[in-house]
Amino acid sequence: MDEIRDLVAQIAREGGFTEKVIYSLQLAADEAASNIIEHAYEGISDASIDINCDMEGDLFVITMRDTGLSFDPSKVKKPDLKADLSDRQIGGLGVYLMRKLMDEVSYASNPKTGNLLTMTKRRG
Repeated sequence: MDEIRDLVAQIAREGGFTEKVIYSLQLAADEAASNIIEHAYEGISDASIDINCDMEGDLFVITMRDTGLSFDPSKVKKPDLKADLSDRQIGGLGVYLMRKLMDEVSYASNPKTGNLLTMTKRRG
């Protein structure tokens, strides 16, 4: 995970993002990679994630591709952050954080090419 955070920070700094925004980008990438490892590759030890970070004009774009199990992000309910901790549902916070921290999050699954998560953040 350190390598992912370092890559995100390096590209974001080169793109002119503030340290506060860079931390948010790192957190979103960390949550995304953790979800892939924990859910898409559950029980698989020799899996890989292809990660790419780029500046496209004023957009910072993170893409993550995996060949694990797919999922339907529309079925992930928004967590009730006001509920008592003992009453909260398990899961969904990572997707919630990604959506809150990034300007756009999209997910596509293809049986031949795998799963593709794309997250973008506009500079400024």
